[in-house]
Amino acid sequence: MAKLLPSTTDLVALVTGGSSGLGRALTLELDDRGLRVAATSRDLSRLADLGGDRILPVALEVTDATSRESTVAAVRAWAGRIDVLVNNAGFGLIGPAAELETNDVRAQLETNVVGPLALTRAVVPEMAARRSGRIVMIGSVSGVTATPFAGAYCGSKAALRLASDALRVELAPFGIHVVLVEPGAVESDFADRSVAGLARYSRPESLYWSVADAIERRARLSQDRPTPAAEAARAIADAVLLPRPPARLRVGRGALLLPLIGLLPRWLRDRLLARRFGLSRELSGPRIAVVAKKSAS
Repeated sequence: MAKLLPSTTDLVALVTGGSSGLGRALTLELDDRGLRVAATSRDLSRLADLGGDRILPVALEVTDATSRESTVAAVRAWAGRIDVLVNNAGFGLIGPAAELETNDVRAQLETNVVGPLALTRAVVPEMAARRSGRIVMIGSVSGVTATPFAGAYCGSKAALRLASDALRVELAPFGIHVVLVEPGAVESDFADRSVAGLARYSRPESLYWSVADAIERRARLSQDRPTPAAEAARAIADAVLLPRPPARLRVGRGALLLPLIGLLPRWLRDRLLARRFGLSRELSGPRIAVVAKKSAS
């Protein structure tokens, strides 16, 4: 078994998105291993059962600069330091890329890319001064291989992936390790938020009304026989707490399959994904256009 850090009882972790799924499981796992953990959520009431001497519930809106600053300040006031930052908060915007609302795309990038980088910026100076620290980015295998109806989400995780690669090299001289976790299917409430708002694609004016069921299927894909969050959290904690943690870690069901699909020749990859999501045939287009044409004649 790989040797872990000699002592974790003096370490302090900040876990964003700690109220459910992988974030909650990581909060509990790190607490079990002796770390003090600050867990965040936009809705503080969802953290009510996580209080105690070694877990601090904190309200955080990751897209808001004032909220980010107050969260980091609260953790420092509570524990005096931050040794491990787990950038876990995020969501998946699902829908055809050509029909996504601009504000929704902006929110996707602000939450999944800008927020994590801003929090990283806030904690790096103190880590650099101590010549130690861990930045854990929770990405996704969707950031390795794009799938239909998840273009914005895949793009945000791809951006986080490449930013993490740059950060890893940039921060290494200061003793700071950057770990990119790319989960496959891990138990969470990811699908619940992703499904919200999909009704628009079954309406007559959508180009994709005839494959609306495939869009919803993509939204629920990560919760098809997922790996238990606690199991994934154990694997992540094992890796992050190594003296020399890995640069990348893939956990969860399907974590290896999707990247392998990405290695296929482009024509074959496109064909497989098109068939999987109902795009291997010509679509009829908006029903509203057909109705208008018939009325005119």
